[in-house]
Amino acid sequence: MSMVYTEDDRMLADTAEEFLSSKSPVAAQRALRDNKSVTGYDKLIWQQMSELGWTAITFPEELGGLAFSYKGLGAVFESMGKHLTASPMLSSVVLSGTVLQHLANQQQLTWLDGVINGEKRLALAIDEQARHNPSTISCTAVANTNGYILSGEKAIVIDGVSPDAWLVAAQYDNAVNLFVVPFSADVKVKATRLIDSRNYATLCFDNVQLPVDALLGQSVESWSSANALDFALDLGRLCLSCELLGAVKALFAMTIEYLKTREQFGVKIGTFQALQHRAARCFVELELAQSCVMSALSTADTDPENLALSVSLAKWKLSKVADLITSEAIQMHGGIAVTDELDIGLYLKRIRVAQMLLGDADFHQARYMTLKG
Repeated sequence: MSMVYTEDDRMLADTAEEFLSSKSPVAAQRALRDNKSVTGYDKLIWQQMSELGWTAITFPEELGGLAFSYKGLGAVFESMGKHLTASPMLSSVVLSGTVLQHLANQQQLTWLDGVINGEKRLALAIDEQARHNPSTISCTAVANTNGYILSGEKAIVIDGVSPDAWLVAAQYDNAVNLFVVPFSADVKVKATRLIDSRNYATLCFDNVQLPVDALLGQSVESWSSANALDFALDLGRLCLSCELLGAVKALFAMTIEYLKTREQFGVKIGTFQALQHRAARCFVELELAQSCVMSALSTADTDPENLALSVSLAKWKLSKVADLITSEAIQMHGGIAVTDELDIGLYLKRIRVAQMLLGDADFHQARYMTLKG
């Protein structure tokens, strides 16, 4: 198992860093927040990401993808976390794209084509309450002569406002299945504003009529809906861990720079031994967290059937390290850290939401214990 990026991964990481630092700096996220963007991301930047091939990174060549490694995808998400870049990469490409890759039939693959070339944006609707709990699905689908009737609600749907379609998890035929619900369907959509000022939605399906081809899982692959959904969620959790890694690295670097420049009593505060010890602890924990992420990325590339355990470890570790580094960043900066003058607050808000999405530390600690038996 390789715990470092390959040369190709590093080239992709360098490209992502160069592009995002110039086209999507933290100031861009601040502007999206101040302008109360409905989509929560810059459509022009998203188009340019697609043109760079990011939407096709891990998909096989026969589907129009680049057949690149998950490590390369992780490097992109780490850079996105560093610059607080908002985009539909997680919701449309990683979550929805993975589900479609393994469950779509030939006709439904047109949705995946749109995702890979960046022309379509999809959102996965899984949770039905604020806390992530994919094992509890109350939304139901009932077959009728015209297709299916979908009823229920979904909460905290990532990028759920005005996508081209939602992929909705619902109980059907005594199991959880996934349905393609186009934006044109009679769905009640309510925008949900979280503290990171991005795009989330609550969806209400009140006996929504779906066509006969809405049900996913009729492909020639042997993947079940449950397996495809679990795999997509684990990839999403892994990408969120990479994003968290980039964000806390950036926050830690900002804090170290502040310790080197801020003076008290005529000396740099970075010379105070107590602060040096606290910074050293942050550094060690950050290195351990990166090792967890790299291990999970390697598992995704070489042993995807056993991905769940390493993903839950990575998401748990990054959530814990994020708690430590955000706390130390605020304390070491002092009162100015909680003002809007610095970018620390923007990082803190995004980190808190990313920690919660697709399972917080408590969720993944319990899941890890269950998987270990």
